[in-house]
Amino acid sequence: MSTASSEGTHLTRTLTLPSLVLFGLAYLAPLIVLGIFGVIAETTGGAASSAYLVALVAMMFTAHSYGRMAIAHPVAGSAYTYVRRSIEPRTGFLVGWTMLLDYLFLPLVIWLIGGSYLTAQFPSVPIGIWIVMYMAITTALNILGIKVADKANFLLMAFQMLVIVIFVALCIASVVSDRGAGSLLSVQPFVNSSTSITAITSGAAIAAYSFLGFDAITTLTEETIEPKKNMPRAILLIALIGGAIFVVVSYATQLVHPGGSFPDPDSAASDVALQIGGSLFAAIFLAGLVIAQFASGIAAQASASRLLYAMGRDGTLPKKIFGRLNSKFHTPVINIVITGVIGLGGMLMDVATSTSFINFGAFIAFTAVNVSVIFYFFRQRRQGRRHSVIAYVLLPIIGAVISIFLITQLDVHALTVGIIWFCLGVVVLGFITRGFRQAPPDMSDI
Repeated sequence: MSTASSEGTHLTRTLTLPSLVLFGLAYLAPLIVLGIFGVIAETTGGAASSAYLVALVAMMFTAHSYGRMAIAHPVAGSAYTYVRRSIEPRTGFLVGWTMLLDYLFLPLVIWLIGGSYLTAQFPSVPIGIWIVMYMAITTALNILGIKVADKANFLLMAFQMLVIVIFVALCIASVVSDRGAGSLLSVQPFVNSSTSITAITSGAAIAAYSFLGFDAITTLTEETIEPKKNMPRAILLIALIGGAIFVVVSYATQLVHPGGSFPDPDSAASDVALQIGGSLFAAIFLAGLVIAQFASGIAAQASASRLLYAMGRDGTLPKKIFGRLNSKFHTPVINIVITGVIGLGGMLMDVATSTSFINFGAFIAFTAVNVSVIFYFFRQRRQGRRHSVIAYVLLPIIGAVISIFLITQLDVHALTVGIIWFCLGVVVLGFITRGFRQAPPDMSDI
């Protein structure tokens, strides 16, 4: 495998605004709203739409902060780079290290969920076969380059959105047939006698999982055309469009099945699909869920490999391994393969365990980016440059408070894993900085 360092081979700018939005939506995998609908409906007492609406509002504050940082630092690395440059290099390393829980294990979770869907339908085929299939195809597409992955994403997202449209249409038809057109307008999916503010906020913390990845496109900044203009727009559009889809789909589903009581919350949406469309649509629905996992896996693996590349290029991870690009494909092939191999670990885990690795790192990153905007505001102010207090202080403070609240809503297992991983990062940082006496290596080519 022929590779070249970042000095000789560079990421190629090919992504436009529509491509970025498509990649971000693929990362979100809009159909995930149905994959976890039963859990959220059960948690909120049948107010899943409220949970997603609260989560959407919460995410918009953080999306705004990512947009400010994408303008200030138009390079790959996401929250890692933003904190490093706006606050302090050591803090940036710890945020980047913590983010690895999210980025490295998200492909694993995506492939594991996809494998679980298929195993439920074809119980005679071991789940490991499906996971290997997911890993092999997405790894190959990502190695070939962001342009190839972009085209694949377009086809996968088109089918996924088609399934969503059909699902919502069948939900509407079912409700009209059973209870009349007037029942389409209801506050029950938002507020009802079985729910409470506490239940809705708890559901919103779970619903926030559906938004994980709207920030991941910032790792593709160096492959984006006019990143200072397109990246902030893309981040906000992804969060807004994704959130709108989540609210609408959960609303339609909650109309068909009011309340939060299900025989099996994990398969609640599949049961609804069978109810509204029969066996044929249930099969199409399954195909949509599988396709969604492919699309999301492509985007998740691409972003994870770029984060490793940014940290390797810095020297905070071994540069000869992580900070290199393939001279033929202009992609971080080694990093892509590493994330693929980690994804195979899904054969040894269940969805609940693997998911717990993700949320801690994501919410830490959200908090850190919001704080970075505030630090950036005051640094720029000292240099005589003025920015809006509302945009660079007030909104990021709200975003940071919300993110910290989401951290407190994680279960004990997730917090334990996250804290252990963070402490390990402190040890690694102490080693590479000679007892914290030196700053971690900085990017030499930017």
